[in-house]
Amino acid sequence: MWLAYNRPMQITAPDIFSYRKFWPHKFGTATVLPMSRDEMDDLGWDSCDIIIVTGDAYVDHPSFGMAIIGRLLESQGFRVGIISQPDWRSAEDFCKLGKPNLFYGIAAGNMDSMVNHYTADRKPRSDDAYTAGAKAGKRPNRATVVYAQRAREAFKGVPVIIGGIEASLRRIAQYDYWTEKVRRSILPDSKADMLLFGNAERAIVEVAHRLAAGEKIGEITDIRGTAFMRQGIPEGWTLIDSTDIDEVGSIEHPDSNPYIDTTKSNDCKKNDEDALTEEKLNSTAAKVIHFHERPKKLDRTTTVIRLPSHNQVVDSKILYAHASRVFHLETNPGNARSLVQMHGKRDVWLNPPPQPLSAPEFDRLFEMPYTRRPHPSYGDLKIPAYDMIKFSINIMRGCFGGCTFCSITEHEGRIIQSRSEDSVIREVEAIRDNVPEFTGIISDLGGPTANMYRLSCKSNKIEESCRRLSCVYPGICENLNTNHKPLTKLYKRARNVEGVKRVFIASGLRYDLAIRDPEYVKELVTHHVGGRLKIAPEHTEKSTLSRMMKPPIGSYYRFKELFEKYSKEAGKEQYLIPYFISSHPGTTDEDMMNLGLWLKENKFKPDQVQQFIPTPMALASAMYHTGVNPLKKVGSDTEHIDTAKTAKTRKLHKAFLRYHDPENWQIIRNALKRMGREDLIGTGKEHLVPEFTPRLEKRGAKGSNSNKGNDFHHRIKNKAAQGKKRGAASGFKGKPKKRLGQNSGNKQTNKQAKHRR
Repeated sequence: MWLAYNRPMQITAPDIFSYRKFWPHKFGTATVLPMSRDEMDDLGWDSCDIIIVTGDAYVDHPSFGMAIIGRLLESQGFRVGIISQPDWRSAEDFCKLGKPNLFYGIAAGNMDSMVNHYTADRKPRSDDAYTAGAKAGKRPNRATVVYAQRAREAFKGVPVIIGGIEASLRRIAQYDYWTEKVRRSILPDSKADMLLFGNAERAIVEVAHRLAAGEKIGEITDIRGTAFMRQGIPEGWTLIDSTDIDEVGSIEHPDSNPYIDTTKSNDCKKNDEDALTEEKLNSTAAKVIHFHERPKKLDRTTTVIRLPSHNQVVDSKILYAHASRVFHLETNPGNARSLVQMHGKRDVWLNPPPQPLSAPEFDRLFEMPYTRRPHPSYGDLKIPAYDMIKFSINIMRGCFGGCTFCSITEHEGRIIQSRSEDSVIREVEAIRDNVPEFTGIISDLGGPTANMYRLSCKSNKIEESCRRLSCVYPGICENLNTNHKPLTKLYKRARNVEGVKRVFIASGLRYDLAIRDPEYVKELVTHHVGGRLKIAPEHTEKSTLSRMMKPPIGSYYRFKELFEKYSKEAGKEQYLIPYFISSHPGTTDEDMMNLGLWLKENKFKPDQVQQFIPTPMALASAMYHTGVNPLKKVGSDTEHIDTAKTAKTRKLHKAFLRYHDPENWQIIRNALKRMGREDLIGTGKEHLVPEFTPRLEKRGAKGSNSNKGNDFHHRIKNKAAQGKKRGAASGFKGKPKKRLGQNSGNKQTNKQAKHRR
């Protein structure tokens, strides 16, 4: 079996449009991919070859995963149906398009379903931006797992392939913030036949054609960007223990073999069944080697690295941090090796990441015949995520920033894939000519990062061998091309397209790169900012920024100088809107206090703040769970970091960001007293919060909530006016003012209006 189907891993990849089209291509292109049997009948289809199940509303736009994968498979000749937001309480909705001839493709949607459902405080969200009418509750928790199980119930024996960001970021054992446990890989939990991770265009096309040619899903084990369950290591492979790749040193179980499961159980029989001994693990056809005996040139296409098992990373936080570190060191398609992680008696096997798309492939992918509209069945219901992006254009994907709180690199990769200038302009013209609501405004030309377009390593050889976690931290790599001229040229050309009035840049900007090219900043500030530009310093303190892998705050100041200079030259009054994160691992109370002081000194009064959420697989999530820093080698002498985990501490850190809100004054005062910083309590410029919250005076009838609330706001307003006379910070000039003491869109309650000391 191993010899028959153990093909060598591909180094190069065929063009995704080079395959011979499957026979149903004769049916032509669908105006919109069908979501019902009636629509299938209109197309002349008796069945679907592939059915995509998604947790999002179906929008035929290249910013939505189901559309881009569906249209790609359609271009290969396959008949593709969409089941959007099915009722997961039974298998009935999963049968409505009939039995797929090849496979079900399952995705939770454009977001992890748990992030979609819950806030950073684990409170349920009241709406869903990816649902028609913004209605919450249209998808289950852990949607990928639930959908996969229902698809199996619908038609037994049909292959189930999972993908999308939820599956991609849960492909190995991962810390789950919502249960505060280390969960298994989503692959055995969902019982799927295969998992596709990252941007899965290459993998999905090859899998579809090979299944159509008669191969069995269990025989397809050599495609990059895929994961599957396997028992044992095939003949001809070389197995390396991860502790030989990155030595752990002395850990909690210093005398134990790194292969042995140390989990204790009251069920002795079960423990005996699950326990892995080195003898059992190595009773395969693979050659097991150790660091001291490793040959100089080891074929990475037949080398696999064993990560600590699921049970081991549950039992040991040190091994969890180690596994996270090794995983991130194996994400470069140029040098990554396969990974395995034991789950019970079987391995989750991860092939290396997919090769990036070439510019011609990327162009063609984004120029499919999308309607750029929601499916007609939604009628006039609004889909907020669509409304936000319907006039935006994706010009690139990937990110080499490596910010530890972000999972873009783990999903899309650190190699930038860029479209050609001509392709982007054609999409601008297509929006102008085909979208009736277009008013001449392109809302964004961007991607994960607005200004990484066409930036890459100066040497392909260096890029293929590099294992840095970031190209821009702790400083910008000398081998990185930071030339923004192609992007500046694209901006100029886009804004000069006939019928286009403005082209804005709304994607996040990497300002430490931007300052390398003042001409780019000038073009951006002069023509592409609508009064305010959002950027993300994330913090001000060096220790916290180092755990984020973000540049020092000095880069922000340099960008601010250029921004203000070119705004003035253009005769425009424009402002930078910085974003910050509270409670990031490595952040102390003092760090947040200093950030609050910086905000006040610079006259920033954030209305909305970001609170750190430990999302699956991010390095910062490993920091949060383990309390150690996986950016450095993990062992007994590893760097331990402070982590804000309790609700009280997280609330305080968030309060420092909103120092100007009277609701936060008491909690900040208490913290400042505890920290010995009473000198920051007062009404002067040098103070962070006043020494008291205004006393309420009862007016009118006893128990009148209305009078109490009005008196509270009246006294706060008067106090604010007095503070302004004394030179207190008053926010941006020209910024709409809110009533102090009132949260946006929320009425004051009795509890909020209560006098506090």
